[in-house]
Amino acid sequence: MTLDLIDKVVAEGAPLGLACGRLGLSLRTVQRWRTSRVGDDLRCGPRTEPANKLTAEERSQVLAVANAPEFCDLPPSQIVPRLADRGEYIASESTMYRVLKEEQQSRRRGRAQEPQARRRPPERVATRSNQVWSWDITYLKTSIRGVYYYLYMVMDVWSRKIVAAAVHESESQELAAELIDGAARSEGIDLKGVFLHSDNGGPMKGMTMLSKLQTLGMVASFSRPATSNDNPYSEALFRTMKYRPTYPDGSFGSLAEAQAWVEKFVRWYNDEHLHSGITFTSPLDRHEGRDASILDERRSVYAAAKGRHPERWGSRDTRAWKRVQRVHLNPAYETLLKLREDQAA
Repeated sequence: MTLDLIDKVVAEGAPLGLACGRLGLSLRTVQRWRTSRVGDDLRCGPRTEPANKLTAEERSQVLAVANAPEFCDLPPSQIVPRLADRGEYIASESTMYRVLKEEQQSRRRGRAQEPQARRRPPERVATRSNQVWSWDITYLKTSIRGVYYYLYMVMDVWSRKIVAAAVHESESQELAAELIDGAARSEGIDLKGVFLHSDNGGPMKGMTMLSKLQTLGMVASFSRPATSNDNPYSEALFRTMKYRPTYPDGSFGSLAEAQAWVEKFVRWYNDEHLHSGITFTSPLDRHEGRDASILDERRSVYAAAKGRHPERWGSRDTRAWKRVQRVHLNPAYETLLKLREDQAA
């Protein structure tokens, strides 16, 4: 019955991994059922009640104690030891938590606020250059302890090209707006409809910055508060930069020195760095569309090598050198499952 249900929704277009996930099953479990002798889900759950299950009277006592005036503002982790100090044992902490949850009384007690649910940013998909940009600010150490320079950097998510970078002595929305304006001029394109993703910092959400984006026609996109994984491309770029062998071990002596080093890094990153996320082509080649021919040439080289020495590959294919056609920023759960299925195929 379970496999029939999965087959039905898959036939209607649902990804197999998503269908399994909705039923609380792993893809491997479903595959095992298909190849086993029984051929379906024969789970029926426990046939008898646990011997240590609370009686109705014990359950009522737990609720009565938890809602008593002296305990109504305290969680079970505070109630249980207080009862023990009085020589009383009603139930364990986990049991008390479970009973309260089943009775929909597991909310925070006292004046503490409920945890805030932060929705993931909407998924952004790039299929060419200058569709989705990502930007952020990072610290650069100076020769004065506690004083930093600030590196503003904008990259194109599709190609990973750094389209703008500048070092300043402070963080401000005005400097951020100037950076985006300069990026628009350097790219020489109309940025109307381009998504610009960033975190929730003040320079990113200030009125001057948002006004500049509105003037350019760009669409602002923001990470969740204190969630660096929502802006992974910029975070990965900064990590690559700070782990370069040429990155100063100590600090930058001046603003001009920092700006000169960053400009050199940008040239190396865009022109020479073979990025693993775009099949080891350079960001500039991909940004300008040359990566397709580069990958075609690599496939030809490998095909010729296999022709000369087929025994080295046997029945296996050569390396695909496959071009990445779609780049996802903050992919939805369904997208992640589909990407994993494609990688497993």
